[in-house]
Amino acid sequence: MKTLRYELADGIATITFDEQGSPVNTMCLQWQADLAQAAAQVVQDKAQIRGIVLASAKSTFFAGADLKGVMRSQASDGPRVFADIEGIKKAFRTIETQGVPVVSCLNGSALGGGWEVALIGHHRIATANPKTQFGLPEVTLGLIPGGGGITKMTRQLGLLAAQPYVLESQLFGPEEAQKLGLVHELVASDDQLRPRALAHIAASQGQPEAAQHLWDRKDYKMPGGTPSNPKIAGMLSVAPAVLKQKTRGLYPAPEAALAAMVEGAMVDFDTAMRIESRYLAGLMTSQVARNMINTFFFNMNSIKGGQSRPKAAPRYKPQKVGILGAGMMGSGIAYAQASRGIATVLKDVSIEAAEKGKAYSHQLTQKRVDKGRMAADKQAAMLSLIQPTASAADLKGCDLIIEAVFENRELKARVTQEAEPMLAEGGFFASNTSTLPISGLATASAKPEKFVGIHFFSPVDKMKLVEIIRGAQTDDETIARAYDYVQALGKLPIVVNDSRGFYTSRTFGTFVMEGAAMLGEGIPAPVIENLAMQVGMPVGPLAVLDETALSLSVHVLDQTREDLAKEGKTHTATPGELLVERMVKELKRPGRAAGGGFYDYPAGQKKVLWPELKTRFEKSGVSYSQQDIQDRLLYRQAVETARCLQEGVLTSVHDGNIGSIFGIGFPAWTGGALQFIYGQGVDAFAKRCAELSAKYGAGFVLTAEVIDSLKRHQPVY
Repeated sequence: MKTLRYELADGIATITFDEQGSPVNTMCLQWQADLAQAAAQVVQDKAQIRGIVLASAKSTFFAGADLKGVMRSQASDGPRVFADIEGIKKAFRTIETQGVPVVSCLNGSALGGGWEVALIGHHRIATANPKTQFGLPEVTLGLIPGGGGITKMTRQLGLLAAQPYVLESQLFGPEEAQKLGLVHELVASDDQLRPRALAHIAASQGQPEAAQHLWDRKDYKMPGGTPSNPKIAGMLSVAPAVLKQKTRGLYPAPEAALAAMVEGAMVDFDTAMRIESRYLAGLMTSQVARNMINTFFFNMNSIKGGQSRPKAAPRYKPQKVGILGAGMMGSGIAYAQASRGIATVLKDVSIEAAEKGKAYSHQLTQKRVDKGRMAADKQAAMLSLIQPTASAADLKGCDLIIEAVFENRELKARVTQEAEPMLAEGGFFASNTSTLPISGLATASAKPEKFVGIHFFSPVDKMKLVEIIRGAQTDDETIARAYDYVQALGKLPIVVNDSRGFYTSRTFGTFVMEGAAMLGEGIPAPVIENLAMQVGMPVGPLAVLDETALSLSVHVLDQTREDLAKEGKTHTATPGELLVERMVKELKRPGRAAGGGFYDYPAGQKKVLWPELKTRFEKSGVSYSQQDIQDRLLYRQAVETARCLQEGVLTSVHDGNIGSIFGIGFPAWTGGALQFIYGQGVDAFAKRCAELSAKYGAGFVLTAEVIDSLKRHQPVY
């Protein structure tokens, strides 16, 4: 057996998971065959066995399913996948029903299929390590726990109590697991696991219940009641509607998980297990699961593992960072740094403005202190790391200085030249611009090779993505340091090359401007907003334009015209840009912060669409197709992403997928803007783009070079 060892000594059968050539244990095909063999061996040796111990030779207990296998599956593989799942469960069931106590020794994390392996044990012992995580994260990857996880967690905790762990993929550590009754004993170190397991087996001899799960006992009753209980039935009648509100019908996994929980609770254990297998087989062969696994597992690991980080540079963490500008952005970055223990100098033109920026961190932490989630001394220690100032001299000795001032080239040049000399030896300088090309801004720097773009998203405390932009002269060491800095903040870095708007702002701009263009075509605003939400965007394009300010879009448009004019070129504004310009310059509707844009914001009430949109823009008799509107909103962003890949603004697929989901809210069910293309196939995507460009213009044109680039970068599993 290549993935586990089976040993029988002194009446104890020990199954040690140890997949060869892998840092973790997974449910690969070889493991499935080995497990079936180990289960058969247990049956054969039954007369000599007093107890069974499940252990791991890795630093974690068990990692879960073989996701590369899922990436290769097709819809036609359903019956085979179902048989594989049932085979795994048959082995689980064989091991746990031999009438001898089974003990799981959990020396580290057990997630997904790994937690299901842990649940074979009637008695579970874990090492009390705060880094260890248990639970069922399958729903976040478009799958469900199908190795008994749903059936067993529901029978252990009850329908309502199990929901956060099954439907919302809530993870838990060893101590919480013990409180929930999912782990029975905690030990201080791994070397105590086996002695405790042997002691438990010795103490359990002659006690049949110690060799049975709760749900296999004659007197078993489901905690909280089954679906036939009127109280539970009342809750369950609204649960699908509540779930549909969250998923908008775009994510099949949570719906399948709820169905498997409820249907499984109405039948016997073995039938419940089979129901769960059927739902999982359906999901494992679905496109949504492949999209989500591709991005939330493989692409995410590429980013966390630093695949876009230059390899040669040593790891780095700045000790002291200066921030220029204490507005929304600057104060948000100061909070992100201080909460990770980085000393921060927050500079603005006046000490009052800088103090106000620091107050933002006080306001954010105070909420946690009030709820008892943060101790007051911890809050004080964190706030003491932020030094507000109006003097550039206080920046002396910073390893990194980030300017977060208004999007104006002259202002940015001025603050760069003032602050840069204060950097510590070997320090570097960054601009938090969202649109202005870095190579242009770097001309103000004495060391353009140590000048980089670090683009945070607003609000910084909530947004995980940070875009690192390489200017024409930025060196590898500076990119690597920026990458490490972003990871030190607990955020997700993507690395892109310089261009106007970089990747995220440029692509995001196509989404909002396509929405504005539709309004200009006479399509009713509520139709545009609702269809954007139905396809999975977090909010409609008009609502987003209001939040980011229409006036900012117009400012960027004016700046673009001016920049291109200097190069002897002219900028042709799109229909969407022209409509937004008209909203600001003619109709005086600059956006939410200035009183209103596409929406009105009555005090203390929900926002409403500006009534005059109907009279000024809607055209009676305009025919529109729902499918076309939804496709325009998604395809326009995907086309722009593909262009960024071909132009070298993006250099990897993982940066594009993670950047589109976490930076611009591209729907997670698609797996991101590039996976959206790969999921349907490049040729099918190109065909639909040709139809859209014939009707709706150049925004949807895919050149031969772009198609070729997409095919060249396509990931293979």
